[in-house]
Amino acid sequence: MDTPNDSLPGYPENQAPGAPVRSGIPEHGRIPKYYAVKAHIALLVDELSEGDALPAERDLALRFEVARETVRQALRELLLEGRLRRQGRGTVVAGAKLAQPLSLASYTEGVRRQGRTPGRHLIALERFPCPPALAAETGLERGEPVWHMERVLLADDERVGLESTYAPVARMPRLDEEFTPDSSFYGYLRDRLGVTLGEVDERIETVLATPREALLIGTPPALPMLLIHRVSRDGVGVPLERVRTLYRGDRFSFTTHLNH
Repeated sequence: MDTPNDSLPGYPENQAPGAPVRSGIPEHGRIPKYYAVKAHIALLVDELSEGDALPAERDLALRFEVARETVRQALRELLLEGRLRRQGRGTVVAGAKLAQPLSLASYTEGVRRQGRTPGRHLIALERFPCPPALAAETGLERGEPVWHMERVLLADDERVGLESTYAPVARMPRLDEEFTPDSSFYGYLRDRLGVTLGEVDERIETVLATPREALLIGTPPALPMLLIHRVSRDGVGVPLERVRTLYRGDRFSFTTHLNH
């Protein structure tokens, strides 16, 4: 039996907004076996709750009358999409993705809005002379002292990203003494220093994590990441920070509201 079922969910009259058109099925109707299995496993996932275990590969292969490698390919795609996650030697249902707004709000505020507990784990806080490339991108003076702060991003104690922040020491000379590393950097700027964000430039791209980044975040190197580059200035246009943030592609989506 090549295809578990000729009628796949959502094809086409039940098409959901935001889902692949025609459930991603080509017009010629020839559906890869793994994709048919994936569609039916996705239905199974919808019936389960976060943390519930999925049946073993061999049981799924028997249920859909396909080879175990076909099941593995379907599971791999659902893992990359964030529908499932590995737990021990098994596979369980993942929670909903964190929808991070593209705004001046901090990561901390975005996660709290969704009822999750934000956190950060400090990897490094160091200072060094501003290198030429950073100066050219931000408008900082070449050679002036800058902070570099690297932190793992957490949501309910789950590692979901990695953040590197570069900021001028002159604007926050006692950062290493006053700032609590697991708290909001923007909260520190606002509440302790009276500094607010003005202009922000952001660029988003998809990348694979380096081996070091994958180890810090706790993900396979092949997992796609969402990378955000941010350059921020204060209300009068003075450089404030340059941030490089990696977000797990299986745990994050980004939202924005546009108005004419």
